Amino acid sequence: MAEYVVAIELGSSKITGVAGKKNLDGSITVNAVVQEDASQCIRKGYVNNIDRTAQCLTGIINKLKKQLKYEITQVYVGIGGQSIRSVRNVIVKDLPNETIITGTMVDSLMDANRNMAYPEMEILYAATQEYKVDKQTAIDPIGMTASHLEGNFLNILGRKSFYNNLNISFDKAGINIAELYLAPVALADSVLTDAEKRGGCALVDLGADTTTVIVYHKNVIRHIAVIPLGGNNITRDLTSLLIDEKDAERMKLKYASAYTDLSDIDSSLRYSVDPEQSVESRAFIDLVEARVEEIVENVAVQIPAEYHDKLINGFVLTGGGANMKNIERAFRTYAQADKVRVAKFVNQPVTSSNPEVNAKNGRMNTVLGLIAKADMNCVGAPYNPSELPFAQEDGVQGNRIAKGEQLGVVKTQAEKEKEEAERRRREEEERLRLEEEERQRIAREEEERRKRRENSPWGKFKRKLKGFGDSILEPEE
Repeated sequence: MAEYVVAIELGSSKITGVAGKKNLDGSITVNAVVQEDASQCIRKGYVNNIDRTAQCLTGIINKLKKQLKYEITQVYVGIGGQSIRSVRNVIVKDLPNETIITGTMVDSLMDANRNMAYPEMEILYAATQEYKVDKQTAIDPIGMTASHLEGNFLNILGRKSFYNNLNISFDKAGINIAELYLAPVALADSVLTDAEKRGGCALVDLGADTTTVIVYHKNVIRHIAVIPLGGNNITRDLTSLLIDEKDAERMKLKYASAYTDLSDIDSSLRYSVDPEQSVESRAFIDLVEARVEEIVENVAVQIPAEYHDKLINGFVLTGGGANMKNIERAFRTYAQADKVRVAKFVNQPVTSSNPEVNAKNGRMNTVLGLIAKADMNCVGAPYNPSELPFAQEDGVQGNRIAKGEQLGVVKTQAEKEKEEAERRRREEEERLRLEEEERQRIAREEEERRKRRENSPWGKFKRKLKGFGDSILEPEE
């Protein structure tokens, strides 16, 4: 049977579907690519029209099936968008003195964090920052002794309505989801190097309607945020020059520079819109740079204060907006960054005949990152247009196959309910174990006190006195 992995990315204004093969040497072969304009159903990565999104998804799957010539049984999905943000949370557990920390105790902290309630928000993923064991900091506290255990977490949240709308859209389209991934995490895993994650950096995905910032330090996600500004804001600003939005987009791609030295500006120069219209280059440059500066400054604000001087690898830029001329200089100037790198392609070797993939312009990085994470076959029988779509293969149950915790994986409601039942079971076992340990501790202490009393001078005197009294009271023969 043929084996392909299929991934779908819901971007800020379009949906992209990719199918390919993962080779034994770690490379990827892309066999099919489909993109659909989703501006009428997705706004800044948020599903705001379920029916139209379902139609869009159905169209993508049907086109992928025709290209692959196989039925598609499940897909990997990347989610991002404006609703995603991160918040820090601390869970504390006080323990009896010199308690040995177990895996169950650590799990209980993680479960307690996972069950935090945020109004209108859903915890999509929780990234462990560190643990505090009494006054020590530890990455893995299991086996250490302490009376105080503290877990520090970064909870990545998304709007519940977004999460629900997404699942309903896929259900309406009849598409099985193999895994839901946080798109920024999948992207980071494919474009950042281990050294960049370890030494610290800020990955900036410059999209059409949003800009996503994800901060790493010591291989751990420290912050994630989505800014509702992107390349389309520049385009709309340019329409103030009394030009059509389509022409504004074309001119942006042709003339725009993220940073221009004053000495390079020719105030007499005009940019041609069409044979009958032109605009002043100075006005064009001012509009572009003003919006770029705003975006960069908003990105810089997202760097947590404690990491300002710790991100030794600076900024890594990707996405379509990273193709703008002098974008690195804009970040060095407006964000006071010493180090800026543009990641125009993923780290994995990719083979494809598709021009969108081979352009290596950053626009396909996220969906290729999803393909890199996928590890389950997504196709079934040969495609037969006369059959009903999405005939389920054996082994595909419901809307998603659960594979355990992975970085960036977003759990379904059924998995969350199962985890909640498991959490309650573990908590009860832990409570009973701690109660038994406490009973044993009290018994040991009572035994030690008894022995101390018996071996004390007064105890020895009482035993002798009792022995003397017993000898007097013994009856004579």
